[in-house]
Amino acid sequence: MRAILKLFRKKPLLSDEDIFFQVETYKWLLKYFGGKEFYEDTQLVLPTRTYFPSKVNDVQEAATVTFETVKKYAGLEDWPCKLMAQEEDIDPVVGETLVVQNTPGSALGSFQYKAQDEVIITYNPEILTNPTQLVATFAHELGHYLTGTAPEPPPGGWENWEFATDIAATFLGFGVFMANTAFIFSQHTGVLSQGWKTSHGGYLSELEHIYALAIFVLLKDLPTEEVLSCLKSSLRKSFKAATKEIRKTNTIDQLRSVVFVEQPSSQS
Repeated sequence: MRAILKLFRKKPLLSDEDIFFQVETYKWLLKYFGGKEFYEDTQLVLPTRTYFPSKVNDVQEAATVTFETVKKYAGLEDWPCKLMAQEEDIDPVVGETLVVQNTPGSALGSFQYKAQDEVIITYNPEILTNPTQLVATFAHELGHYLTGTAPEPPPGGWENWEFATDIAATFLGFGVFMANTAFIFSQHTGVLSQGWKTSHGGYLSELEHIYALAIFVLLKDLPTEEVLSCLKSSLRKSFKAATKEIRKTNTIDQLRSVVFVEQPSSQS
């Protein structure tokens, strides 16, 4: 009987190793960037007009306004940095029926420290037509900016910084954006051709983003209805499963017991 029950037991969303990394990364974030400000001020930012009400005249203005809005919600409004567009990607479609395979593509965004403490964040112009991806990219790069000031590396060392930064973007309130853009399937059509392509945003999988989002929501004791209404339909079941899994553990109690260590501010 015990063997039969085990057979029908639901498989966890993530491996023990992945869950451990998520929890340890949250502990790291709470230790250096948590405290009262996280619990009282950090919002769950949603892809609605309530959070992004601005009207703009062109795509360049859209990038700037979106960037400043993301900085505000991330609590980094006063952190100096310069926003720049990358060079445009090579268009793989060179004719009505001709597509170039394996054309090089730029990263969605980048974070750079320059001389004299100058910080530059770049974005790929291609994502200007996808506001959700644009927000997720800015949240990730600003997560770099924030976590780069930590006095110790993320769990597993700085080689895990990109993965920890994806979680940091959710920690800053942008988990819905991160989950919704983790995997994108799209179709392109022309007069005599059509095709499909997939793309990935960030470094974590969809399920890892969903799990990080579930931790954020439970940690801040937020209602789940708005989250579910803004997630892609294919992710809603996984989000419900993640919150159910986490509630069965002492993860949230562990995280709430993390002692915040305030760091001297280096930003002006």
